[in-house]
Amino acid sequence: MDREVIEQKLESLRRCLQRVAEKCPSDPAALARDLDLQDIVTLNLTRAVQLCVDLGAHLIAGMEVSLPDTMGQTFDCAGAASSLSSRVRRLPARPAGNNSCPAKRG
Repeated sequence: MDREVIEQKLESLRRCLQRVAEKCPSDPAALARDLDLQDIVTLNLTRAVQLCVDLGAHLIAGMEVSLPDTMGQTFDCAGAASSLSSRVRRLPARPAGNNSCPAKRG
């Protein structure tokens, strides 16, 4: 993945998060009543997570590790090589299914 692709993914991530911020009502009950808003928020959060995983996969592409089995492992692997701080590495781990980084390739 070259720099231009990374920049495009980061811009897409920014737009997804902006869309969530614009559309997500402050009242949870309002969101619960509006299926269209739920779809918009869910779609953009799903896209944001996938973009983060894609970027994380790019970070570990040159490392000597097995391919991650879960999204959370992508961030563990990047963190194991000090590409990500431990704080950032923990953020996606819970919802994505964190089981640590697979063993390094021999």
